[in-house]
Amino acid sequence: MKYLVFVALTLVCFSFRLKNWSEKPRKQIYLLMGQSNMAGRGVITDEYKELQHTRVLMLNANNEWVAAKHPIHFDKPKVAGVGPGLAFGAALADAFPKDSIYLVPCAVGGTSIAKWEPGAFDKSTNTHPYDDALLRIKEAMKLGKINGAIWLQGESDSNPKSAAVYLEKLTALIERVRKETNNPNLPFVVGELGQYRDNYKLINEVLHQVPQKIKLTNYVTSEGLTHKGDTTHFDSPSATTYGVRFAKEMLMLIKK
Repeated sequence: MKYLVFVALTLVCFSFRLKNWSEKPRKQIYLLMGQSNMAGRGVITDEYKELQHTRVLMLNANNEWVAAKHPIHFDKPKVAGVGPGLAFGAALADAFPKDSIYLVPCAVGGTSIAKWEPGAFDKSTNTHPYDDALLRIKEAMKLGKINGAIWLQGESDSNPKSAAVYLEKLTALIERVRKETNNPNLPFVVGELGQYRDNYKLINEVLHQVPQKIKLTNYVTSEGLTHKGDTTHFDSPSATTYGVRFAKEMLMLIKK
């Protein structure tokens, strides 16, 4: 189990490696956006503390590029844990053996999609989720172009009123991010909420529509994934598996 991430990634790498896609080493930059399940709340045991990849880096709280390790996010330091980001980055690094993968953590736990609009303030974390993410995106763009974004959010919107406008708000968010990154074709992958709670079906039904409604997007299933005992947050193995699934769908978009 010590090298769970890297063993799990092997199937993805052999299936989705893009031959001759890059002749020279490149820096690929990806945005990690959403709320607590993207930030990661899985328990960081000794085996997860040790997990790293030599070509995966992350932008830390001080806007420094450092070796990526759990926790990737720092939205709520006391509870930040294992999320899908590291496994996502490692899978992409293995799929592109000459490239380095740079992760930009932007997720903020407990935030509804309404908090991901310009100027919106999240009182519980004393942050402006979208505005703060934009600052980090601009910092990352000093390194190069943004190659893609992954999104895992919706627990805070799992009610009829919010679900009714969720697709509209998500579409607007994706359009804003694509505009800010100067990339109208930025690949964007959205993740399904855990299937272990009935009320999450409201948002999952909306997320299922995203690839048909928004160009250059893919959808990731959470089928078979489990929570850590709180019926809300993915446990560490599930978060790791989810990261691999995100990478698989991102690679599908990159190949188009």
